[in-house]
Parts: sequence; C-alpha cells; structure tokens
Amino acid sequence: MTQASVQTDILAIAREQVLERGEGLTEQQAVEVLRLGDDRLEALLELAHDVRMKWCGPEVEVEGIISLKTGGCPEDCHFCSQSGLFQSPVRAAWLDIPSLVEAAKQTAKTGATEFCIVAAVRGPDERLMAQVAAGVEAIRNEVDIQVACSLGMLNQQQVDQLAAMGVHRYNHNLETAKSHFPKVVTTHSYEERFETLRMVREAGMEVCCGGILGMGESIEQRAEFATQLAALSPDEVPLNFLNPRPGTPFGDLEVLPAADALRAIATFRLAMPRTILRFAGGREITLGDLGAKQGMLGGINAVIVGNYLTTLGRPAESDLDLLGELSMPIKAFNETL
Repeated sequence: MTQASVQTDILAIAREQVLERGEGLTEQQAVEVLRLGDDRLEALLELAHDVRMKWCGPEVEVEGIISLKTGGCPEDCHFCSQSGLFQSPVRAAWLDIPSLVEAAKQTAKTGATEFCIVAAVRGPDERLMAQVAAGVEAIRNEVDIQVACSLGMLNQQQVDQLAAMGVHRYNHNLETAKSHFPKVVTTHSYEERFETLRMVREAGMEVCCGGILGMGESIEQRAEFATQLAALSPDEVPLNFLNPRPGTPFGDLEVLPAADALRAIATFRLAMPRTILRFAGGREITLGDLGAKQGMLGGINAVIVGNYLTTLGRPAESDLDLLGELSMPIKAFNETL
C-alpha cells in the first residue's frame, strides 16, 4: 500500500480521527466504512473495539425489558407485530403490578442495572400513566435497579410526570434515517418523535434513542441514520435488526446478512465513540452466537438480556457467560447513579 493510499484509506483516517481524537465519522465517511469489503471486516471490527475500549472502557451495561401493555397499538410501524392495524398474532394484553415487580426482581438477579417498562401505544393516556406510576413506585420499593420507560410520544406534562417519578432514562427510537422514515411509518412523523426526545432531555432524563437496521434502507440511509443519531447525542443507542414478523408489511423482507450487520455495528460505534451502544432485538436471527461475540468485540458495550417484547432473545445466562469469556465486567449499579 502506497503512502498516498494510506492517507486516504478510511480505516486509517478513522483511526486518527475517531480513536485518537474522539471525533465521530461524518456521513460520507460512514458510507465509505459501510462499503468496505468483507476482507476488511476484521480490521474494521478491531478498530471499533479499540474505540469502544478507549472512550467507553470495558464495562458492559445490562438491561432487561418488560411490556406493560402489549399489542393493540393504533400506529402502523411496518416492522411491528403489536400494531392493531395488521393481521399479526399478537393481541392486546396488560401486565399487573405484581408481575411487573417480579420481572424487575428477575432482571436484577442477572446483574442488570436497567429495567425498562414498555407499552405499545402512540402515547400514554391517564390510565397508562397511573399504571406506570404505580409500577415505578412498587419497583423502587422492592428492587435495587434503575427504571427506564418507553411509552411512545409524550406531551410536556407527561414528561414532567415521568421525571418526577424518578424515571432516569426514556427510550423513544427514531427507528431509521429521516429520509427513509415515511416508508416505515405513516401514522406519525419523524419530527413528532424528535420533539418527545427534546422534551425528555430538557427535563433531565437520559435519552435512549436508536432504531432497526434491515428495513429496506440503502447504505447511504444507514450512514445518514448513524450521523443523525450522533447529532442528537443520545446517552444510549439500542441497535435492533429486523426480525420479519408474520402479518406485518415487512414480514417478507430478508434478514440482514451478518457481515452487513457487523459493518453497521462498527460504523455506529465510529460515528458515536462515547455512546452506550446496546445489542437489542433481532441479533439472534441476524448474527447467531458467533456474531454476538463478534459484535461485542466490534463496538457494542451494552446488552438486553432475556426476551424482547414479542420475540425470544438469548437466555440471560448465555450473554452473561459470553461477557465472562470476553473479560467484560458488568457495570455496577452504584456507578450508574
């Protein structure tokens, strides 16, 4: 390789810019990384891991999630089997408070520091807010764990109520690049989601915002999404990979190839060197056990353990064993306060 080619090689540029200076990739640089051939994948993952270790350290944040209200959602997110508009097998159901507390206890036993209460809604009504308030109080009384929420789009009053409850992190995914969003959701806008995130941050809660890869977006849109998230500076980015669900508009899409998923993980790490980057839904079907290990060594520094909202995940013990094998300590609860 000549001196000139070294100076223009995207990995050499990223090493100096991201690893040494902590400055994330630009959108065009992200496109170049996503277009790297499979012969450069190992080097890319190594660089992403080096960036993660330098700017985030070796610790891994572990989280469990539970659905307080499942199914019957009025929105048409094309990837989601919880939409009441599609002929999917998921049906509306509510979880009672004792079951919520028990789920939090089981999550805490894995060493997790985060427990996220999720509801399939456009946004919470008074009944749901009352359920969440009761659930958060019950969990805080019995379990030593941080409580996060994901309840759809919020108004200012609801944001203030959640902050007053002690909810420390709010998840609201932008899902995909702004240019691709209208092909994924038509019943609400990207801007509506963004407004909720703005209010959450101003209220002092941490912002958790990510999305799903493999929903028919182009490589350019994948890069666009990575840098749009970077501009938002979220505390956490959950990376999901489409697990096509029967009965949804995206039910017939093909699963994202593992190499593309790993390239995306590394690219998102290089775009956001200091962010908590969390393995979330779809990693099992997309990457399998070997890919999970490669992802943990390619920029990931947080995991959701156990099952997801409507799909099965890896057993918590499998993820915890993997972290032990990789000598990656679980982030302690008192360090998250």
